[in-house]
Amino acid sequence: MNEEYDVIVLGTGLTECILSGIMSVNGKKVLHMDRNSYYGGESASITPLEDLYKRFNLPGAPPESMGRGRDWNVDLIPKFLMANGQLVKMLLYTEVTRYLDFKVIEGSFVYKGGKIYKVPSTEAEALASSLMGLFEKRRFRKFLVYVANFDENDARTFEGVDPKKTTMRDVYKKFDLGQDVIDFTGHALALYRTDDYLDQPCQETINRIKLYSESLARYGKSPYLYPLYGLGELPQGLRGSFAPAFTPEMPPPLVSRGGQRGWLSAIYGGTYMLNKPIEEIVIENGKVVGVKSEGSYVSDRVSKVGQVIRVICILSHPIKNTNDANSCQIIIPQNQVNRKSDIYVCMISSAHNVAAQGKYIAIASTTVETADPEKEIKPAWTCWSPSSRSESRPPPSLPGPGAASWPGAPRSRPLPPSLFPSARFVSISDLFAPTDPGTESQIFISRTYDATTHFETTCDDIKDIYKRMMGSEFDFEEMKRKKNDIYGEEEQQ
Repeated sequence: MNEEYDVIVLGTGLTECILSGIMSVNGKKVLHMDRNSYYGGESASITPLEDLYKRFNLPGAPPESMGRGRDWNVDLIPKFLMANGQLVKMLLYTEVTRYLDFKVIEGSFVYKGGKIYKVPSTEAEALASSLMGLFEKRRFRKFLVYVANFDENDARTFEGVDPKKTTMRDVYKKFDLGQDVIDFTGHALALYRTDDYLDQPCQETINRIKLYSESLARYGKSPYLYPLYGLGELPQGLRGSFAPAFTPEMPPPLVSRGGQRGWLSAIYGGTYMLNKPIEEIVIENGKVVGVKSEGSYVSDRVSKVGQVIRVICILSHPIKNTNDANSCQIIIPQNQVNRKSDIYVCMISSAHNVAAQGKYIAIASTTVETADPEKEIKPAWTCWSPSSRSESRPPPSLPGPGAASWPGAPRSRPLPPSLFPSARFVSISDLFAPTDPGTESQIFISRTYDATTHFETTCDDIKDIYKRMMGSEFDFEEMKRKKNDIYGEEEQQ
């Protein structure tokens, strides 16, 4: 059975599914295929817990102390959503939020000098924070007031700063902020991964800090949200919103012909097909025109640009110095541990329906910089020490060289039950970026998920792909107008 489609999507990762939702409001007919038998791709949530052990090639079954396997939904790539960020706006736009429930993350923290501190983002928090001395608090408070009043469309709020020319380094100097304050401002508020931003125009950084503050103001505890039952709910919610499932047992199209566009997107009334590998991407006259089922994706159109190490750790206690929070994010700025890039730690728990009662999932990630990535992630162990209400146990040693793995990817082995943590899984993944922009071939390829524990960089990739596909910038208001033109306001209610 042959079918024609405007867009063919390969893979059900979050990037692909979000683009699917965006394309759907443009009235495109889309075929969405995945060689895996589950949704989510790299960003899947693994359940039951037994499947996580199998994925990392661990012998035996999880111990009884882990509870029921079905109580677990473990993210392979953990990320939180900024409450007022790009992804939330995209989900609202595609109406996926009707199918999902979210819970606010209880705290946002930063690492300094071996200790964990709450990230101050308001004037009141700045004055009360133990992260800074008295005079530093006053200077930082003035800086936050300046950021809150800043309006890129009102030159009266610039106070002698040219947002398109003045570097962020010079703005910090203007307010006489010290290095420690610069570290947590740039990395825990503006969410930069490196210090490259310091010598770039300040407007982007100021807007990032405003986004953090605006997201925090929506719910109070932190600027981050997380879906109940794990991130795997996001692509499944998108699938449920826009397309019927298409199982391998149904007669599949051997060749799915593309239209003007070609690679990522999706649909109202489109078709999803799981467990269906791709044999060939069919190209005629330099442009993609379809796919043949069975095989692999386009490895010849990407290049390796780095690696990420991620450590999934199952704990029996909350993280110390977080007020016994059931969920949190901790950022370890690069300068605090003599690195070129930050280390990220996030924790979720049974409060989010992703773990058995009384259990916590902590996940650390960072960009690999040396030949010994497991040593690089070691500062995260400091964060994972038991809290004051928990039993004090000796810290674990790092995973040894004999850990189980499959070629080129995750390595892991659980520690003995008598030690903390209950289990740990280590993965080292390659980072890929497209070498073909797709403007000629019409093959548009997403970037690999980076080490950050938020979706802002992922959304930047989505908007970049959209621009290359459609030839124009992604604009939420314009998308709403198109949606109303195609489907009408009443049908969407």
